[in-house]
Amino acid sequence: MDFEDFIISPRNFKTENWQIGNKITKEIKEDSIVLLFVSDYRGANGDAEVQDFTAIRKEFYKLSKLDFEIPVVDLGDLVSGKSVQDTHYILQEVLSACHSKRAIPVIIGGSNDFAFSLFSGLNFHQQNINYTQISNVISLKNEEEINEHTFLSKILGSKNFSIKNYHHLGYQKHLNEADSVKLIKEVEFDIVRLAEMMNSTEKTEPYFRKADLVTVNCDAIESFSDAFSMTPQVNGLNRREICAYMKEIGLSENLKSVGIFNYNIYSENQLNHQLLAQMIWYLIEGINIQQSHPKERQYEMFYVLIEDRQYAFKRDTFSNLWYFGDDENIENCIPCSRKDFDEAKKGWLSARFTKN
Repeated sequence: MDFEDFIISPRNFKTENWQIGNKITKEIKEDSIVLLFVSDYRGANGDAEVQDFTAIRKEFYKLSKLDFEIPVVDLGDLVSGKSVQDTHYILQEVLSACHSKRAIPVIIGGSNDFAFSLFSGLNFHQQNINYTQISNVISLKNEEEINEHTFLSKILGSKNFSIKNYHHLGYQKHLNEADSVKLIKEVEFDIVRLAEMMNSTEKTEPYFRKADLVTVNCDAIESFSDAFSMTPQVNGLNRREICAYMKEIGLSENLKSVGIFNYNIYSENQLNHQLLAQMIWYLIEGINIQQSHPKERQYEMFYVLIEDRQYAFKRDTFSNLWYFGDDENIENCIPCSRKDFDEAKKGWLSARFTKN
């Protein structure tokens, strides 16, 4: 497929040698990070006209490129299809082209239902996907049309999709139907409240460590004088917290796709553009750090006795990250935190370690 018919190439900006804009190219490269901006908000009852992302690009391009080694590609702005289903189809074609070159697509903008396209595009190339979503709401409505209320049920309920784990982070009780939350818990997927994500990433870092796909609903980020998202909320992750989590997303050992959805593209607030630009930057920093880590790892083994039963924990001697399990293959062990280990020593073992 000729993407020139569906993607508007970004304009050129004058940048300094030390800035990331000086590093950016416009064609998909092997093992690169590919940025693509989307304007289709029909899945959230919005519009689909192509918007101008120039203000966001200006803020992003002028940030430092540090010692980043991974190529960064700005593919441009996706032209919306005649229907939202057409946009999903076009996006999946672009995603497939990225995955075939082992590039990590980062989709910015569009309504939250485009997570379905990210999952579908990745599912074509791999099985047993670990999917982590940051969102203040959990919606499992069953309707034929795909939108921000139905996409999750389509992912979790499809016989054609292969999902290994699903983690839902940042939900707020006062915004959710109790039945949806109950259903997620009944199928033993992990749900983490907003309160558990604030101030520190330590407790929720394990949910990102093995993630293949991560999507961020900007409605989970707090808004103040000007709306940051399409459905702004006064409560949510603050500016520093979301940037810290974007870095954690980049640090995932298996990361294949990222989506940042429901951003308020109609905002004229420069600070909103700065925050989105810095979220992208911290994601890229995390990816670069992860790629610099040694492939061969060494682990220390620790055993804990709880009610006459022995449980094993492992610590990565390079990263100081923790795992639960004694399997020789670390992929079969469950990512956890030092706090999980400390609590096990006191006799309390997290239920997520024994649910399988």
